[in-house]
Amino acid sequence: MVAVNSSLACAFMRLLKLLLCMLLIAAAAARAEAPRILVLGDSISAAYGMELEQGWVHLLQQRLQLEGYPHRVVNASISGETTAGGLARLPELLQTHAPDVVILELGGNDGLRGLAMRETRDNLARMIALSRQENARVVLLGMKLPPNYGPVYTEAFERIFVELGARPGVTGVPFLLDGVALEPGLMQADGIHPTSRAQPQLLDNAWPALLHQLERTHDPVMHSSGD
Repeated sequence: MVAVNSSLACAFMRLLKLLLCMLLIAAAAARAEAPRILVLGDSISAAYGMELEQGWVHLLQQRLQLEGYPHRVVNASISGETTAGGLARLPELLQTHAPDVVILELGGNDGLRGLAMRETRDNLARMIALSRQENARVVLLGMKLPPNYGPVYTEAFERIFVELGARPGVTGVPFLLDGVALEPGLMQADGIHPTSRAQPQLLDNAWPALLHQLERTHDPVMHSSGD
């Protein structure tokens, strides 16, 4: 009887281990198959000056979960990133993560450094085209420059985001820092980066455009004939 009980106990433990392995495999497969949102940005999205968990991109992942969306957010943002750097990194990111949606938050450093406007526009346009070719929809988060750059330069810079944000498969946000940039206590001492208190507002600014794309991620992809 003792031998029989011992044999049954061993068989039960083997079955339990098998079930546990199957559950772990199923959970890993579910994570791997979760649709992804790729955020490609600069210090604004890299949570500069604060913990990553305080940044708007991390808050985005939390909101998606609360709203019942299965998407996993991949934050590929780097402080100091330019549109040229983003364009160089994007093809590998698209192949690695196969995102349903790409959020582009780039261009601010180009403008602050006075880089050629045409280059900034072309880089963003190429990133949009690459994303669309991989069947990803795009959210383009716009930036504005301080007034000391002059009206001609600042207005031309803002038009880049307005024009590209109107392309097929793209939803634009004219100014990610709307309601933040001029508010006391919501900008860090450098006057460029938002504080941790401002991060929920950044998310609120980006959320409607992202929601618009999430509702359309299974629509047929329309490719623009432009650059």
